[in-house]
Amino acid sequence: MSSINLKVIIIIKVEPKGKFISLDKNHRIGYYFESFLEILVNIAIASDHAGVDLKEKIIKLLDGMSIKVDDLGTDNKDPVDYPDYGIRVAEAVSDGKAGRGILVCGTGIGMSIVANKFPGVRAALCYDTFTAKISRLHNDSNVLVLGERVLDYKLALDIVKIWFKTDFEGGRHTRRVEKINEIEKRLMKKREVEEG
Repeated sequence: MSSINLKVIIIIKVEPKGKFISLDKNHRIGYYFESFLEILVNIAIASDHAGVDLKEKIIKLLDGMSIKVDDLGTDNKDPVDYPDYGIRVAEAVSDGKAGRGILVCGTGIGMSIVANKFPGVRAALCYDTFTAKISRLHNDSNVLVLGERVLDYKLALDIVKIWFKTDFEGGRHTRRVEKINEIEKRLMKKREVEEG
């Protein structure tokens, strides 16, 4: 009886215009399969009034990359409080309802402070493609924060593309991210004790 060699292929759409990455079992299939699943999960996005225009451009970009987006507001330029919208995305990521998140405000500072209050959220305020790439490679960031008033639109969209195309490198960085997780666990346990 002759043996049959099976080769497993996963096709992942990562860009518009029909560009694909093909990966077989000899090319870290498990690692990339995790990324594939992440893309299938909703991406939560929100902004305050100062980030509405950039948010809309990001949604259009992600739609072209076949990434599903859950827009959590705001939808106009009437003044709002950024914590109210930062909470929506951070909570979705923290609770596992979104694979990743994107937040936009005037500078990105306020949103990043809000998002990093939530367990399991690693929000990175990025201002160029290098910081976006490193935030994924080394820090496994799961929320990208941008400032509409400090970035031109082209650069902001380039940052988003790099952030989505870059995977966590793992290795020594896994140990470091785990130390962050341990801090969160310790603080949560302390709070539970204090609350009785």
